[in-house]
Amino acid sequence: MSPALPPVTLPSLRVSAFTCFLMLFALLGGCSSHSLQDEIVQMPPSYALPPAESGLLAELGQALQDEHGAQASGFRILDDSRSSLYWRLALIDSAVSSLDIQTYLWYPDVSGKLILERAVLAARRGVKVRLIVDDLLLQGHDDLIANLEAQPNIEFRIFNPWSERSSLAHRVGQMLAEMERLNTRMHDKLMIVDGRAVVIGGRNIGDHYFGLHETYNFHDTDLFGLGHIAEQAGGMFDSFWNSEWVVSAQNLSAQADPALAAQQWRAIQDSTASAPQLEQFPRQPRDWSRELREQAAALRIGTSELIYDATAQDAIDQQLISSMFNLFDRAQSELLVMNAYIIPAQKAVDFMRALDERGVNVRILTNSLASHDVPAVNSHYEPWRDDLIAAGVDLYEMRSDPAIQSTVVDVAPVQAQFTGLHSKTAVVDRRYVFVGSMNLDPRSAKINTEMGAIVDSPALAADMAAVIERDMSGDNAWHVTLDDDGDLRWQNSEEIRDSQPARDGMQRVMNVIMKLGPRDQY
Repeated sequence: MSPALPPVTLPSLRVSAFTCFLMLFALLGGCSSHSLQDEIVQMPPSYALPPAESGLLAELGQALQDEHGAQASGFRILDDSRSSLYWRLALIDSAVSSLDIQTYLWYPDVSGKLILERAVLAARRGVKVRLIVDDLLLQGHDDLIANLEAQPNIEFRIFNPWSERSSLAHRVGQMLAEMERLNTRMHDKLMIVDGRAVVIGGRNIGDHYFGLHETYNFHDTDLFGLGHIAEQAGGMFDSFWNSEWVVSAQNLSAQADPALAAQQWRAIQDSTASAPQLEQFPRQPRDWSRELREQAAALRIGTSELIYDATAQDAIDQQLISSMFNLFDRAQSELLVMNAYIIPAQKAVDFMRALDERGVNVRILTNSLASHDVPAVNSHYEPWRDDLIAAGVDLYEMRSDPAIQSTVVDVAPVQAQFTGLHSKTAVVDRRYVFVGSMNLDPRSAKINTEMGAIVDSPALAADMAAVIERDMSGDNAWHVTLDDDGDLRWQNSEEIRDSQPARDGMQRVMNVIMKLGPRDQY
């Protein structure tokens, strides 16, 4: 049987759930009649396969650990959009035993189809494929998920699913009735291959994250890891896979349809073969031995700790926010932070002030209103700008037209209208690096599940610091300061402004309106 398309999701990541449903309903023009089974069947616990003993990744991973020790890993920052997709394809094509993907959103665009196509082809050559996708925007696509679940060597599980799946009205009604549960979403992003290599970071699967969208693309950050980090990631994946928050697609009322699956498979292959955006990527699996051997030889060696919010039976055990600030508190001389969505509170401002008072140079880069895809976040971040600066933070905000757009963000032939920041990373004392999914806002701290890797590696830290400092330069960001009268000022390499930059007047209007919304939901 042939596979179906990936689940449909929407471009806007943080709009209200009700707005998402309205947009999805308009997009689909209606919904099929499906639901979860009345009695959910929880699958017996199952776990990742042992690290592969054969194949290229096994050879490279074992050689690294033989030289540097069983607890060591090699790392590379995936800073540019092209590399982030390129190395995902290399890893999937090189898999011989297992492929685990955990993601918040999986778009049905050209990059989403390309990754799905490669995952299905891996399954067809005998690789065990496990997929966990959050259910926030899967409504209307249970037939497609059922077709994918029916494929040999593929298992599909859904995080925190709606039981009412047959119509928009039922889905919204259940959201209102069970807001506390259904508002909790899995924001983690993780890919593990052969139990030997991983990709961890902020990117969902979709064109906005791989420099392939014509409207806007995100500047984002992933971490490629080879070695012990893969074993740590496997433990995290298994904890979600076997959690009561995650439901097997076998619990959907939808049944596999071989004819539809064959049709969808042809559509995927036609789409990826003809998409002009993908001209820089191989359309078919190939041998990546040369590239991966060169990659392994250049990796930065270090030790890692994988941190994540645990899925307790009745609630999410929110551990990541305290782990993040514990990492920041290690700083003795410098803290560099690049984080897309920041809504601080007084406690965080006081923390930054304490760092400044003990001599730590704190520099933070986040989105400007101009680079934002979510005006509501800026609305609730805006009142804290002067407090952060007064607390000693050197504050920077991303330009919507950064110099890196053409070299790091967009992938030719694409030229997007603007760039937004989506990275979540930090460097402490040029020694420790954090890369993950965690935003510094209430939703990440108290509602969603989040994850990230802390790596002890001065070489990797130097690489990440160079990326952050490049992005803070006037060609790529606004430096936000207070003038002699205590008023905010934005300066880049070309101009100085006394009001926050915006792409257009509508952004400014939405920025005002969104102040009325609930701060703790963003």
